[in-house]
Amino acid sequence: MGHKNLRSYSQFSGRIRPFRVMDILSKAKALESEGKKVIHFEVGESDFNTAEPIVSAGIKALKEGKTKYTAAEGLPALRNQISQYYAHIGLDISESRIFVTSGASSGLMLLSALLFNRDDEVFLPDPGYPCNDAFLAQVGAKSTRIHLKASEQFGFNTNALEKLWSSCSKGILLASPSNPLGAVLDKTLLQEIAKFVGRKDGFFILDEIYQGLVHENGSYSSGLAVSDDLFVINSFSKFFGMTGWRLGWVVIPSNAAELFSRLAQNLIISPNAPAQYAALAAFSKEAMMIHAERAEFFSLRAKKLSLGLKELGFEIPLMPQGGFYLYVDISKFSLSSDEFCQRLLDDFHIAVTPGTDFGNHEASRYIRFSCTTSEANIEEGLSRLAQAIPFFS
Repeated sequence: MGHKNLRSYSQFSGRIRPFRVMDILSKAKALESEGKKVIHFEVGESDFNTAEPIVSAGIKALKEGKTKYTAAEGLPALRNQISQYYAHIGLDISESRIFVTSGASSGLMLLSALLFNRDDEVFLPDPGYPCNDAFLAQVGAKSTRIHLKASEQFGFNTNALEKLWSSCSKGILLASPSNPLGAVLDKTLLQEIAKFVGRKDGFFILDEIYQGLVHENGSYSSGLAVSDDLFVINSFSKFFGMTGWRLGWVVIPSNAAELFSRLAQNLIISPNAPAQYAALAAFSKEAMMIHAERAEFFSLRAKKLSLGLKELGFEIPLMPQGGFYLYVDISKFSLSSDEFCQRLLDDFHIAVTPGTDFGNHEASRYIRFSCTTSEANIEEGLSRLAQAIPFFS
């Protein structure tokens, strides 16, 4: 006779929200397994394979047996390459400040453990990347969302910080270019935020994982150009097209290096060794030419998709300045974003992401399109949307 399972799982795990885009991707894959063609506008992942120089370097590393632990901080050669990458854009970043991580997510997990205590308050934008709340919650910190308004082009300024900052406030986490908006923070604004947070003895974390993916209407400046006191997250996933290799890096102030190293040693041991050897080739001249060419493709696709959506009557409050995405207003239709996305997938085999994945403020009136599919698929997707609209009006 069996006994009743009285175990309970952590309160933290019960509070974690579903990552809706991954649910949608799973359902889309199920449709494809039935022979249906799905147009993928949902996931923020390049449709291009990882550039050949990187793949070849990874295979070579595996064949040479480079599969052992590396230093928790990452390969010295890779840290040096990242330092040189910054030097090419005019930034002098010592490799001692650069730590390779198991993806940008691992970097943010480590930064959360480094910077925040239980009940510390950290400000995030709404809309913004959904998983950031979970990294903060894992160390007991609390996230407070700052609502960005479509009427103000989803712009961010320090006025909201001035009003909301309290004795419990310890930091802010922003992204440039951002997900889902594609907004780029200009150098002046970055300086203002850094100065404000510095006056409050807080921490400014800046997610720069879409660095290199800037459209012609955007003017990009790294946060590292305005202050040595920022904590910057970056990744090999987006511009470098290495999502599944799970590799990123962080740049931190020099005085935090020893503590960060200690956390990395305990929590991740070391980043993936073959992926690190592969990533050394990501900065080669041949690979960088491929990355730049693909970035141009993403910009052209964003333009094509945005024009097509506008012709169909959709509103795009902010034309993206970088990244992969379009954040689209569907409030003219009678459905919420979750219902809209579900109907599109079920009835027209178009996969898009509901705005409810990115926050709470007016989230159900938006959906996010990812521009990471071919022009032919964009055209077919727009054609299917044209067929769908009469059923949604």
